[in-house]
Amino acid sequence: MLLVFILFFVFLLLGMPVAFAIGISGFVFFIQQPTLPFTMPVQLILSQTQNFPLLAIPMFIFAGNLMNNTGITKRLIKLSSALVGHKPGGLAHTSVVLSSLMGGVSGSAIADASMESRILGPDMTKLGYARGYSAGINGFSALITISIPPSIGLVLYGSIGEVSIGRLFAGGIAPGLLMMLFLMVTVSITAKKRGYLPQNKEKVPVKEVIATTLNSIWAIFFPIILLVSLRSGLLLPSEAGALASVYAFAVGLIVYRELTWKKFKTAVFDTILDVGMIMFLIALSGLISYGITWEMIPQLLSQYLLGLSENPLIITLVILLFLLILGAFMDSTVIILLLTSILVPVMKKLGVDLVYFGVIMVITCAVGLLTPPVGVAMYSICSIMDCSIGEYTKESWPFLIAIVLVIFLCMLFPSIVTFIPDLIYD
Repeated sequence: MLLVFILFFVFLLLGMPVAFAIGISGFVFFIQQPTLPFTMPVQLILSQTQNFPLLAIPMFIFAGNLMNNTGITKRLIKLSSALVGHKPGGLAHTSVVLSSLMGGVSGSAIADASMESRILGPDMTKLGYARGYSAGINGFSALITISIPPSIGLVLYGSIGEVSIGRLFAGGIAPGLLMMLFLMVTVSITAKKRGYLPQNKEKVPVKEVIATTLNSIWAIFFPIILLVSLRSGLLLPSEAGALASVYAFAVGLIVYRELTWKKFKTAVFDTILDVGMIMFLIALSGLISYGITWEMIPQLLSQYLLGLSENPLIITLVILLFLLILGAFMDSTVIILLLTSILVPVMKKLGVDLVYFGVIMVITCAVGLLTPPVGVAMYSICSIMDCSIGEYTKESWPFLIAIVLVIFLCMLFPSIVTFIPDLIYD
């Protein structure tokens, strides 16, 4: 397997698309194993796409794209502005609250960061915000969507690790809200020092806030409906995704009446692109996953980590530090696909709660989307905000520290993650 991993990283450094780097290096493993039939790689690629729980992914992506084309996004922006626009650095606060609300709509940090940079970024620049600061808060606040259900990362982890997706969704709520709190505190401190003015001159009247909330209530209900349907046993995750799509379609067509045929086609087209990319990665990752199992890497890693320490907390910390570093060089989806099958058996042997570990693992992997040198979301928002990577790095470090502190707190106190799942399911 050593040659496989070396080839994989070499292909990445050469700029090869990640899916092809995974596929080619995976095929090399089977070339090295004369005892395995060469028809097996093809069978594995096909079998990866037959995983029933993964059906939830295209459904949730389609639901998110539908909701983004039904006017829900602009209503959530209005609600966020009404709630926190009167604070110093009002637009930065709006970005944080918007991401918290958008978690139930997009489920994608890259999509959320890009959307907020396009919509809020120009106004931030007009009000005198440094471009790197605006890019930083729009990017790091988008990590909240990784935690708030429905999170594609949690669906992947749950499907591969055979962990309850309903519990993972519930477990992500508290860390997501904690990230919102820490980022808002960070914005309050930095905005006052920089003299960034409120978005609204005065506090929005309570009646207007209530009216705006009611106008956005369909988006706020979205994650609640998912959790209730999963907890009650009425729906499986894949079925909940289908319900989410029907729900989004009904909201756009009947409630808001903004879903036109053109917008529907746009949502379908965007979904095809997103699903095609993710499923291609999932299909080809089956080759390396099989090699990892064949070489008994989870067992070897477990023995190695237990040799370092028998304290689960120390081993979890070592793994999270490794994921933070790896995330700077590799996309979070790829990390989840490749390492879940390795790390879950290790955590299970240590007696670590797999819901707790899954939530902090997915959030930690996602941090790499916003850190040099290979952060995909970082390049996207810097391009939109027209700022250099150097300026972004200089201005965004307080937000990075805030997110890392949340991960560290969740690691030290597992009940932050497990409290809501235990409350709902037990």
